[in-house]
Amino acid sequence: MSLINAAFVIRLFVIQHDCGHGAFFESRFWNGWCGRLLGVLTLTPFDMWKQNHALHHATTGNLDHRGTGDIPTLTIAEYRARSLAARAGYRLLRSPLILFGVIAPFNFLIWNRVPPNPLNARRGEWKSALGTDAAILALLGSLYLLGGIPVLVFVYLPMMVLASIAGTWLFYVQHQFEETSWEQDREWTVQDAAFHGSSYYVLPPVLTWITANIGAHHIHHLASRIPFYRLPEVLRDHGEFREVGRITIRESLGCARLALWDETGRRLVSFREARKLPA
Repeated sequence: MSLINAAFVIRLFVIQHDCGHGAFFESRFWNGWCGRLLGVLTLTPFDMWKQNHALHHATTGNLDHRGTGDIPTLTIAEYRARSLAARAGYRLLRSPLILFGVIAPFNFLIWNRVPPNPLNARRGEWKSALGTDAAILALLGSLYLLGGIPVLVFVYLPMMVLASIAGTWLFYVQHQFEETSWEQDREWTVQDAAFHGSSYYVLPPVLTWITANIGAHHIHHLASRIPFYRLPEVLRDHGEFREVGRITIRESLGCARLALWDETGRRLVSFREARKLPA
C-alpha cells in the first residue's frame, strides 16, 4: 500500500514542479494555487521551493555557483585539498546509504519545514513554509481521526519516506552521471548545461507515467515551460534528443558510486577511480 501511494506522491510532485515553472496551466493563478495545495501532499512548501528551484536551473553545472538545489559535488582537486576529516565527511555525504536513506527523508520530513536559510529568509519564504506546515498538521490530524496512530506510522510515514528516497534518486540521476557537464562560470552557458548536464532517463512505461516524463530532463532544462504531458511529443518529433545523455535503469545503478568531477577527463568518477588518476 505504501509503495503504491508513494508512486502517486512522486507523480504529484512532478505536477507541482511543473506548476512552479508556470507550465502545468496557462493561468499563473491556477499554477500557484495548485502548486500550494500539492505542496501539502508532497511536504514541499511551494513558493519557497519555487525560488530555490529557479536558482537550480540558473546554476546547474556551474562550478562557481554550486550549493543551490543540487547534490554537493567536489572536483578531484578540491577533494584532495581537503583535510582528512573533511574528506571523510564528504565520503559519508556521498554514501548512497546516507544520501538516500537518511538525507532524503530528512530533507522532506524535517528540513522542508523551514526556509533553506532560516536566519536570512524573507518574509515570503517563512509564509510559504509555515502556511504549508499548518496545512500538513491539519492533514495529519485528519488522518489521526480516521485511523489513529497506526495509519500515521504504518501507512503515511513509510509512504513519504519511500517517495522521498525515490524522488531524490530521480533528481540524482538527472545530473549525477558520468558524462554530465560541469564548467567554470566564464565557460558556462545555460544551454550547454541543459543539453549536456542533464540526462535522459529511459524508463519503462509504468515508471514513465509515475514520474510524469521527468526522465526527459535535458529537454525540461532547455525549455522548462513545456509541461510534462508534452515532453513525449518533443522526443517523438526531435530524434536527436533521444540519444543525448541517455541512461537506462541498469546503467543508472552505476551512477550511485560517482562522487568527484574530473576536470581533466571531463567526467564524473568514483573515489576509487580518482585514486588512480595523477595528482
